[in-house]
Amino acid sequence: MHLARRIRQIPPSATLALNAKANGLRAQGVDVVNFGVGEPDFDTPDNIKEAAIRAIREGFTRYTPVGGIPELKEAIIARFQADLGLTYKPAEIMVSCGGKHALFNLFQVLFDSGDEVVVPAPYWVSYPPMLRLAEATPVIIRTREENGFKLTADELKECLTPQTKGLILNSPSNPTGMVYTRAELEALAEVVLAHDLIVISDDIYDKILFDGASFVNLAMLAPELKERTFVLNGVSKTYAMTGWRIGFAAGPEKAIAAAINLQSQSTSNPNSIAQKASVEALTGPQDFVAEMVREFAWRRDDIYRRLLEIPGVTSAKPGGAFYIFPNFSAYFDRLRPASGQSYSQALAEYFLEVAKVAAVPGAEFGEDSCIRLSFATSRERIATGITRIREALERLGK
Repeated sequence: MHLARRIRQIPPSATLALNAKANGLRAQGVDVVNFGVGEPDFDTPDNIKEAAIRAIREGFTRYTPVGGIPELKEAIIARFQADLGLTYKPAEIMVSCGGKHALFNLFQVLFDSGDEVVVPAPYWVSYPPMLRLAEATPVIIRTREENGFKLTADELKECLTPQTKGLILNSPSNPTGMVYTRAELEALAEVVLAHDLIVISDDIYDKILFDGASFVNLAMLAPELKERTFVLNGVSKTYAMTGWRIGFAAGPEKAIAAAINLQSQSTSNPNSIAQKASVEALTGPQDFVAEMVREFAWRRDDIYRRLLEIPGVTSAKPGGAFYIFPNFSAYFDRLRPASGQSYSQALAEYFLEVAKVAAVPGAEFGEDSCIRLSFATSRERIATGITRIREALERLGK
């Protein structure tokens, strides 16, 4: 059977594929330390679960408005106002089936064939495929490790063409954990305004920040920036609700209405029960979030220290999220990648086969010198996993 061209150019999600392979080994009784998973290892708080149970018991199980129930939109608006100082109307909010779904909808309605969208690398693995499905052209700009893998204004200027329409920014970042400062965003903002760019601000990790950092995005800097910025967020990472599939986007009303219209022809409304649970997540007690972030901060410090003790390994220190992106290229000359395989893919395969450690190759994020490790796992598993990696590297090539 002949498949459509659009799907033939789309690879499967590398992170989900790796997680499935690691789970398959575990099902066979193999002790695998999984650094590949991109979700908190904490359970969803009980008050959120109870809100979902209450919704079921009250019969809130039918269709809802496509773009989200009014109660949830108001909770999102209140959060953006309190946390970011940004004011939105309900018509400027779209609730979708996860943050990925919200991004997909936005890409489809914002970009046409031939439009170029700047994607700083390392990037989240799904940005380029989703842009290609919208027939847009992802313009990958490789950032520098010595600069914390953050896009500079000069780097942005150099890649612009008459076809450049958009820019994607993700802070805190998946996969690097880097966080843009206000000054860095102000420099980028000058270029954005001068060249009339649309900005997609992926803020899904905005609550997971370390070292007293304050969150800032481009929309917060000036009204003229808010008018061209789409703010993407959700409950998945902040409230350990990855499986509940609720994400949301805020932005100019015309585009949000178009994205909701698209959603009406694909998924219809997000899950009604999960929407009610998300209202509780956003409006209920927030103690859980602070406790989770404190634990992630401890793990960040621990895994960073352990990695830097391995000869030849370098790494930027993550400022947020729950990922670290160490550089293992010092060991690449000992590898013999298979045909068509990158060095980071070969090393990740070696780690899984020899060390029984699952990690995502940096090539999937546009930076082959590194491998992404998620520290959304226990302190004990972090210690075990990094020890196994170190021992495997010592044996490599012998």
